[in-house]
Amino acid sequence: MKILAYRFSAFGDVAMTVPVLTEFLEQNPGVEIVMVSRKNFKDLFEGIPNLIFKGVDIDEYSGFFGIRKLAKELTKDFKPDYVADLHDVIRTKILSRVFKMKGYKVSIINKGKKEKEDLTNIRNLEKIPLKRNTERYADVFREMGFSVKLSYQYRTVCAEKSGVGFAPFAQHEGKMLPLEKSFELAKILSKKHKVYFFGGGKSEIEILDNWVRQIPNTENFAGKLSIKEELKKISEMETMISMDSANMHLASLVGTRCVSIWGSTHPFAGFLGYGQNENDAVQITDLTCRPCSVFGDKPCYRGDWACLEEIDIQKINVKI
Repeated sequence: MKILAYRFSAFGDVAMTVPVLTEFLEQNPGVEIVMVSRKNFKDLFEGIPNLIFKGVDIDEYSGFFGIRKLAKELTKDFKPDYVADLHDVIRTKILSRVFKMKGYKVSIINKGKKEKEDLTNIRNLEKIPLKRNTERYADVFREMGFSVKLSYQYRTVCAEKSGVGFAPFAQHEGKMLPLEKSFELAKILSKKHKVYFFGGGKSEIEILDNWVRQIPNTENFAGKLSIKEELKKISEMETMISMDSANMHLASLVGTRCVSIWGSTHPFAGFLGYGQNENDAVQITDLTCRPCSVFGDKPCYRGDWACLEEIDIQKINVKI
């Protein structure tokens, strides 16, 4: 039995599929999964038995005819029995439609759009936890008739751990602790721990290089590592500190505890790192406008980013 599954972005969301696919395949040994995603995500799926990774440059398949070409190639190369759309965006909607036209049974993720709209409505004062996104991935396979029970236990890769990893950046402002706070936190942590910085992009590298020059007992990994190398380094950390971002999910993949920082987003939306402890989520709990965003990409309703500005870095330090 062969399942063709696809999700193309974002990096953290693709990383969240890994423990689901791993445990699904362990519990269904007669199944093989072909995971289709962006080429540079390959290292996330390395070493998973019965999983074939197919990397594509999705931008080469633009428009309906490009997507139809991709479907034709995937059908020819893999001849799947089932198709799993783990993304459900315009591009994959077209891809799923093409597979349906070819006669395939296609299961599509239910992202819970209405529930998330209610959760992020600032006038809604009755906030409740939504289904975890990993369960939404698992539901796609359950809809096909397969059984999968998620353990919510991450697996430690490296037995000997030391130092604290710190990833102070996020894609959106609504997810990111103010840099001056992160700088002060790094200074405090470095007095007791070796601190390793993670990031990417020219500006982030420059900022972190500058921090290393000012803060003893620190090292900057930003811009120096492949995904595979970054996963290895994170596996060696005693603890990671991350925003609600991809590094939190990378920590889960290699069995490292992560203290996560949440601003306009909230663990209630279902994106806490797999196996991570909710008590390690640092957030302001008495702001009724939180969460105002699922992804942190909305402007601040109040205009002052109180959800991030009011976080006391000592509360993060205590958890470490």
